[in-house]
Amino acid sequence: MKRRQFLSFALLSTLAMDRRILAANSVHGIATPLPDGKPHRFTLQDHDFMLDGKRVQIRSGEMHPARIPKSHWQHRIQMAKAMGLNTIALYLMWNHLEREPGVFDFTSENRDFVHFIQLCQQEGMWVYLRPGPYICGEWDMGGLPPYLLRDKNIKLRDRHDPDYMAAVQRYIAAIAPKIAPLMADAGGPILMLQVENEYSSFAADVGYLEAISDLWRVHGIDGPFSICDVSPDLKRRRAYLPGAALGLDGAEPLQLREGVHFAPHAPVWVGETYPGWLTHWGEHELAHKDCADALRKIMAGGYSFNLYVVHGGTNFGLTAGANADDDGSNFQPVITSYDYGAPIDERGDPTPAYHVLRDILGSANAIPPPCPRGAFADVLPTPFASLWDNLPTAPAPTHTPASNEQLLRQNQGLVVYHKTVKRGRHLHIDGVRDYAVVHIDRRERGSISRVHDARLHSSPDLHLAHDNHDGEMALDILVDSFGHINFGPQLGDRKGLVGHVQLDGKPLYDWQVFGLPLDDTFIANLKPVMTYPDRPGQLFQATVALQKHGDVYLDMRAWTKGYVWVNGHLLGRYWHIGPQQCLYCPSEWLTDGDNRLVILDLHQTTAAPIRCADNLVGAA
Repeated sequence: MKRRQFLSFALLSTLAMDRRILAANSVHGIATPLPDGKPHRFTLQDHDFMLDGKRVQIRSGEMHPARIPKSHWQHRIQMAKAMGLNTIALYLMWNHLEREPGVFDFTSENRDFVHFIQLCQQEGMWVYLRPGPYICGEWDMGGLPPYLLRDKNIKLRDRHDPDYMAAVQRYIAAIAPKIAPLMADAGGPILMLQVENEYSSFAADVGYLEAISDLWRVHGIDGPFSICDVSPDLKRRRAYLPGAALGLDGAEPLQLREGVHFAPHAPVWVGETYPGWLTHWGEHELAHKDCADALRKIMAGGYSFNLYVVHGGTNFGLTAGANADDDGSNFQPVITSYDYGAPIDERGDPTPAYHVLRDILGSANAIPPPCPRGAFADVLPTPFASLWDNLPTAPAPTHTPASNEQLLRQNQGLVVYHKTVKRGRHLHIDGVRDYAVVHIDRRERGSISRVHDARLHSSPDLHLAHDNHDGEMALDILVDSFGHINFGPQLGDRKGLVGHVQLDGKPLYDWQVFGLPLDDTFIANLKPVMTYPDRPGQLFQATVALQKHGDVYLDMRAWTKGYVWVNGHLLGRYWHIGPQQCLYCPSEWLTDGDNRLVILDLHQTTAAPIRCADNLVGAA
């Protein structure tokens, strides 16, 4: 999904072309028959989607099982159906399924995409599958596995890079046998597969798209295939896969008619229309959009469409991605919530926009009851451990700072660069990816952020002029990473320190580096030790008893920057610059008895209360 403002433009078409397209898209009815377990034939016939020989309008709403608690999958699908949609679109996030080379997980928590697709069929919904390998989607590295970045010469999304293509082949070979029985012609609900994602926004090699589609065919899936792109980028690079359905993002009928020039013998439809929008850390409010008028025009023309997204969910753990300008500047990490201002909000409730769009779609389907909301009393955590006492026993030595991926084989999380140096006055740090806290002699002395925000008061040049300049000092640079960039030329930025550290203008060499990946092993093996209780970088814990079982929001407005775990599950990041102030915790991660809450704050040494909130900003 491209995350820039769309360019508006006017394109004239001949009257004959207009009539041809309008005639080809004149069917407004919902697809019949429903996915009933029997084989159905879905084809692309000139400008029409055809199901069992009849024209069909795809009314799709997108949601991602990786962003939704598994216990709520069926409810979210039912909500989309009640809004008047007949299809669910979904991304598969490659790096969510294969975190290490050749180590796949298709069953734990919300990774069982086969079950999600089967639930769509059970609810009478068709499926539009978007499996990547690249998906963007404001997801870490656009779904590509960060382990690829351990190879310093890797070329992402490039058919001429043998290592990249070998990884893609391994991924497709692993998921294709699970997808093939779910295709419509095999009795499943999947109508078509998207090949890659918005490739014209990145490159112009049609051969790459052909190579991906050929891999699917080799592994038993012969389409139909689709691509999606933004019209200006498609016009500029013309990376259209011949014969594929052409989805144009953010398009209205004028742009759809123009799309016929690229796809003269395939359907042109709205691959993504936006009822909401994404939000980055530091923005002053949550983003919103209104697509009611656009949807009315699309419906009036009889075009097929996909709402991106009908329900967003949550970037649990470390899955949120980031955006940046083409040169890597203006770094914008995405917040933990993927509420997106969508018609179905983060906890699954209908918003006012839901009812507006439901009226446009003419739905008479009953809206399912909401998921239960939980409650707990205010709690004050207590400090119990320090990350400094939980560093690995064996640091990795390096002459110069290097990325987490290449030095530690670590994808995200924290990393500490340690060195004893002669005292000086000015410390300059380049290449912080993405947030660094500097400690000198176990005292926090300042921070540097790749996110430019006046509320952070950060600078790459830390002035140490008031120190005693005799002898040596212990220098620790704690680096916290956000998600890898998920869109544009800087896709797959490496994390950690990727520049140089200078003291009074002289580079510092020979570091000891400690990795803290913040994974399940880290949280399970924490040692309850606090050698220096006044040193920032503390872990706090609390026991929470639910007063009412259900989904809850944890209000983190009194905290600074860090991470929250509930019963061993990493909810995600919080940061006082907002606009998100509260973290969503699904009921399936909570028990009726005691629940263990763990907070790692990079700055605070004194605990603050945590309250039960009503939404992601803590408003009543």
